[in-house]
Amino acid sequence: MDSIKVFAPATVANVACGYDVLGFALQEIGDELIIRKTSGPGLTITEIHGSDELSKDADQNVVTVATQDMLNALGKPGLGFEFELTKKVKPGSGLGSSASSSAAAVFGVNRLLDEPFTKKELVQFAMEGEKLASGVPHADNVAPSLLGGFTFIRSYNPLDVLQLDYPQELCATVVHPQIEIKTSDAKRMLKQQIELRDAIVQWGNLGGLIHGLSKGDFDLIGRSLNDVIAEPIRGILIPGFQEAKVRSKQNGALGCSISGSGPSIFALSRGMKKAQIVAETFRSLFEEIGLESYVHVSPINPKGAEVLK
Repeated sequence: MDSIKVFAPATVANVACGYDVLGFALQEIGDELIIRKTSGPGLTITEIHGSDELSKDADQNVVTVATQDMLNALGKPGLGFEFELTKKVKPGSGLGSSASSSAAAVFGVNRLLDEPFTKKELVQFAMEGEKLASGVPHADNVAPSLLGGFTFIRSYNPLDVLQLDYPQELCATVVHPQIEIKTSDAKRMLKQQIELRDAIVQWGNLGGLIHGLSKGDFDLIGRSLNDVIAEPIRGILIPGFQEAKVRSKQNGALGCSISGSGPSIFALSRGMKKAQIVAETFRSLFEEIGLESYVHVSPINPKGAEVLK
């Protein structure tokens, strides 16, 4: 096989209390990548559809940076590939734009090389794309984009990625107000030290959320979707965020928080019917504010990165 077309989904990271360790994958929305083997050495980006902002320079694009890290680890740094990227996750959306591209790249090239690495092993290479994009090699977006479902990063050193059980009825509603917040800027805003009392609250919520997911305890999931560390700071940057939280829960959502570093906001609900009601709530709110927005309703994507026909 000399060429392949792959898809890697958009993701919601942090999931309220799980800063940099928890994420889940969305259905349908994501980046697509056509990858072709070349006779000569080196990595080349031939086309980028859907974004005029991204560089085709192999040292400045997450697609080629992540791929090169994988080839280096394989001991074949000089292999040649060209990439045609279709961006369907807008950069700065808070939906794992760089992660979708990084995940698609390493997944696709790995397939063309007859899969020397498992999907879980690919996470470490996709993280290099995240390092280029945000300055930090975090895995809470790339792990669910590659693996699907909910993923938990138990440790970064050494990297230990866990796939979590979750109830199949769980659905996400995501609203992307049409403003941009750069992940690198959003990370710089956060305090480098936190109060012990806040850490205790956060640990309790994270443990509760993971337990609630594993047991299908929707009430516990809702009680645990509470972030006392990043959300109070980042929420200031997102118009309508606090009202979105209030209205979504009034209309049946289990909970609501910021997706990644924002500006996208997500809510989790039990079943598509409630998720659709929350979607209309979000649309109505941002129409009132006068801010253009995009709303996506999705079950949790169980597959992650996949080959497209």
